[in-house]
Order: sequence, then structure tokens, then C-alpha cells
Amino acid sequence: MTTDRPSPQPHPRVPGTMVERLAPLSRRFMLGAGAAGLVLPGIARAQSATSGPSDAINVSGAHNAPIPIALPAFTNASGGTSELGDQMIQVITSDLDHCGLFRSIGQSSFVPNSTANGVPVWANWSILGAQALVTGSVTDQGGGQVRVEYRLWSIADQKQLQGTAYTTASGNWRRIAHIIADDIYQQMIGEKGYFDTRVAFISVSGPPTSPTRRLAIMDYDGAEVRFLTSGRWMALTPQFNPTRQQLAFVSFENNRPRVFLFDLQTGARSVVGGFGEMSIGPRFSPDGSALLISVTKGGGAMIVKYDLGSRQMRPLTDANSINVTPCYSPDGTKIVFASDRDSPGEQQLFVMGADGSSPSRISYGKGSYAEPDWSPRGDLIAFTRIGSGGFGIGVMKPDGSGERLLSQGFLEGGSTFCPNGRVIMFYRQTPLRVGNVSHLVTIGSDGFNERVTPTPTDATDPSWGPLLS
Repeated sequence: MTTDRPSPQPHPRVPGTMVERLAPLSRRFMLGAGAAGLVLPGIARAQSATSGPSDAINVSGAHNAPIPIALPAFTNASGGTSELGDQMIQVITSDLDHCGLFRSIGQSSFVPNSTANGVPVWANWSILGAQALVTGSVTDQGGGQVRVEYRLWSIADQKQLQGTAYTTASGNWRRIAHIIADDIYQQMIGEKGYFDTRVAFISVSGPPTSPTRRLAIMDYDGAEVRFLTSGRWMALTPQFNPTRQQLAFVSFENNRPRVFLFDLQTGARSVVGGFGEMSIGPRFSPDGSALLISVTKGGGAMIVKYDLGSRQMRPLTDANSINVTPCYSPDGTKIVFASDRDSPGEQQLFVMGADGSSPSRISYGKGSYAEPDWSPRGDLIAFTRIGSGGFGIGVMKPDGSGERLLSQGFLEGGSTFCPNGRVIMFYRQTPLRVGNVSHLVTIGSDGFNERVTPTPTDATDPSWGPLLS
């Protein structure tokens, strides 16, 4: 097999990785593969997809009928099995299944010898109902380096949609698998994926009466967990900076609730400060240059904007009522927050200008509303609602219309959107005979495809970070 390979370029998101685009295989090979014929002769009516994946698939349609995709194990240089290739295809398959827009076809149903000269035997994949196929290989380059090649094929159109090769340290294999899954998602759906991301959360362990709460981070799927604080002092409410690998969180270090910054690249930690009696729920501005912080004062709480460059603080509300958990709109022009200003003791959601002007109530349902999170798409606000039926996770449009609950339980909260706004993560506590257990859960913003994200301890307060850079 020969390809026209341009000069490899450094990968913009994975240091030490070279990436190159693989040109489509030649017409001669395509015709040769077609002439190979079916392994199962006599089947003349091979099923074909009604819409080819060369055009982006409608997302709502994909929810109703997930895209069937075939994902054979990646091979080694000689075409045999590859342990690392098996691991990579497992991650890619898990990623695509996670979003609910794809349905991976079981490998046990694959027809043997369904590629010829590196090109699919189209009828063998069409007969399975596959709309897309992914083929690939992992080659040991020596010195701890591997070369990963993959190609995405449209079965209906009988053509290659994408071909890419990565040369990288073998330890990067999981990230490369996530990046490949993101590429497939973007080619098939027409939007950026969210798999090469991390989630910050609070790890909860120890006795129910005095739990240890540590700041932690993991891949979005629960792999590669790292604990960032020792647990000596309680940590709460981590939030990702949307423009760099940095977290803001609240720590009770030395029994003083203060806002801290944690640099995920260097491990450096710095104090932003403690404001008023208690500072809670820091949230970054879309450009990462400022924080919104809720500051308690007397019997109320006000929202302040803290500029990280000038270190200047500016109040955006007063403290005559409880004003908490602010979150910017993705364009930075508005802020959604929870307040009991209209109904003491029962918080509702309000939207105001980024300068604190013109606050307007948007929630009118029964119960209290808390912890709003504005989707990166700008189309939805997620929230926690507390009522007679317990806690629930819901969404509404920014004007308050279209409110609907996605999940309800004993205690649920901490909504956070993935970078493309299609999936929400939150935490769910379930009572036990003594104490409770707390899991991280993902669900589509349409209310479908609920999944538990595994963590080594109980977990709360998730914050979904941007695509890694």
C-alpha cells in the first residue's frame, strides 16, 4: 500500500506528537478491492445506508437512530493483532457509544477478510448495515515511539472521508484515541467532539460524619484520575478556566474559606483571596481574565467580579438578598444567577447584564432553583431544582421558556456542560443505611443516554474542562 504523505507537522494539542494527513488510496486499489467480491457469495441485495456520512448527520435524527459504525481492532505492522491497537479501539468505541449518536456494530458479526489492499470490501460492511467504518494500525517505531494510522470510510459513498497518522510517545495512546474519536464525531456530525477533555471534581472519602474532600481531575470518561490536594483541608466547587489549563476552587485551608487557582501544567497553586465572611462558587469569564465570586455578607450574599490582572474587585449586586452561583453566557454579555430577592427563602434564576444591569427573573416553577450553568452553545441553561419531589437536574432556554427536568433523585446537583453543549454531567447522591453514596452521571441535554462515570471514590461538584490544548 502506498500513500502520498505530506511532511509531518507538530500536533497542536499533544506535545512531542507529529501528525500527517493520509491521502485517499489510489483508484487502482479501490477497483482491486471491489473486484475481491463478497466473502459470503450469493447475497445480491446488500443493504446500503439511506444517507451517506459524507454529509453531516442531523443530530436529533442520530438520537432517534444512532449511526451504525464498524470499528475493527487496529492491527500491527504485519497485519496481525496489536495489544495497544485493541486498547485504542476500545477507547474509541466507548467514546462514540457514550454520546448516544453512534451504535458500534459488534466485532463478532464482522465478515473475515473484509479489507483488500487496505480498502474495504464494501458489500461485506454494507450487509451489516454499517454507515461508516474505521480501520487503523499501530506500529512500534522504537525508542518508546509508536505510529498510529487510521482511516474513516463512508460505506454508502464507498470512499475515504479522513486519513490521519500520528507519531507519538506510546504513553500518549489514550489521548490519541480520544482525538481520533473527536475527528470521527466531527466528520459524521458536523460539530466538534468532546472526548479529549478532562473533568475536575471533588473526591469524597472517609466516614460520613467527617469526610475527606480532595480536589481531583480525570479524563472525561473516568480514566487517569489524579488527586491535586491532600485532603487535609476541605476543597469545594472547582471550575475550569475556559482558555487555559487552570482551575479555580474554594479551600478551607487553615480554616479560612478562600478562592485558589491551580495551574494544571505546573502544579503551582496561588491564593486569589477571601472576600467577606465566605467566598463561594468561583466562575471564570469566557476569556479567562476574571472571576465571578459569591461573597456572603450579613444575612445575604452579593456577586462580585474579580479581575485577575488588576486584582480589582467590583460588586455586581448588593447583599440585601441572597445572590449566588453566577455564570456568564458564552459571549460574556450576560450573567445567570440564583437569588431569593423576589421570594425570600426560595431562590429563583435571574439573568442580568455582565455589568450587573437590568436583572430579570426567568424561572417560575414550583420550588427553588440553584447552580445555573450556561451551555457553551448559548441555547440552554442547566440548573438544579429543589421541590417536594426531591432534587432534579433540568434545562431551560435563556429566556426561561422550555423548562424541562432531565433527572430527579434524592440529591442531585452541580450541572456542567461538555464543550459542545450536547452532554451534561452532574452528581447524584443516593442514601444508604449510614450516610450516602455519590456518583458522577452524564446525560444528553435532550434527556437521553444517561450513564454513570466511574470514579475511585465518591464524587461531587464536577466541572467539565475545554478541549485539551
